[in-house]
Amino acid sequence: MISAERIEQVVQVVERAGLNDQTLSALREAFRPIHFTYCMDDDIGTGIGAPVPVRTTDTFNLYLIDGQAHCMRFTADPDAATGLVLAQLDVAS
Repeated sequence: MISAERIEQVVQVVERAGLNDQTLSALREAFRPIHFTYCMDDDIGTGIGAPVPVRTTDTFNLYLIDGQAHCMRFTADPDAATGLVLAQLDVAS
């Protein structure tokens, strides 16, 4: 389970520090045992059946992951979530 408060804490950290390898390392250390993954948002996919972000910002989307069945899969259920995907948006300069 990942609470709404925990999600907001993660969003605040990433908005302050930026989305990069150092931030991911800090999140993994601070919020154990949550699993964190980082990718580009266009790697997630779109269309029917595509996951919906639980939180969106100007620079990234945040998705929930369920890894309880030994295979990672996207979920919309915070009670089933064991991890977060931080998906960077392609923001034009």
